Amino acid sequence: MNISSYKKSSSEEISQLFSSVFTDSEGPKEGLLIGNLVLDLINRTDDQDIYGFVAYDDEKIMGSIFFTRLIFESAVTAFILSPVAIDTGYQGQGVGQKMINFGITYLKEKGVSLLFTYGDPRFYSKVGFGCVAEKTARAPMPLTQPEGWLCQSLFGHEIKPIAGSSRCVDALNKPEYW
Repeated sequence: MNISSYKKSSSEEISQLFSSVFTDSEGPKEGLLIGNLVLDLINRTDDQDIYGFVAYDDEKIMGSIFFTRLIFESAVTAFILSPVAIDTGYQGQGVGQKMINFGITYLKEKGVSLLFTYGDPRFYSKVGFGCVAEKTARAPMPLTQPEGWLCQSLFGHEIKPIAGSSRCVDALNKPEYW
């Protein structure tokens, strides 16, 4: 497996991966929604606010992952992991965990202190995430499943309450993702 930064020229192929994976697991409506999210992230997010990676098995895309800036009123450098997709033929082989760990290492090198995600705590706890109460760190939008609001300190510090609200990049700033 080879992991590298995404290329805008591959946006359609990457979007198709997300559409396919989410269609298989959640149905066609979710597949279309997440495929379009990925195109929006790639095409509408400033380069300093997005990091994306693609895993390859030779020339075939195995998976892809995106991290985008999460801005709080207080001075904290944070990103959010969303979305991630692993081709169904490669699921269950640790590809997702390897990609997340690759991204975490990259973000640490960039000085990011907190990494958030919104998803299944059982999966994300395997790569260091823990549930975080909204009184500690507010999500950018109302959460339909508050137990899925997760965070980890990339430098092992205690996650202390972060004052004020947060906001995500425009592409994620839609209630249907939360």
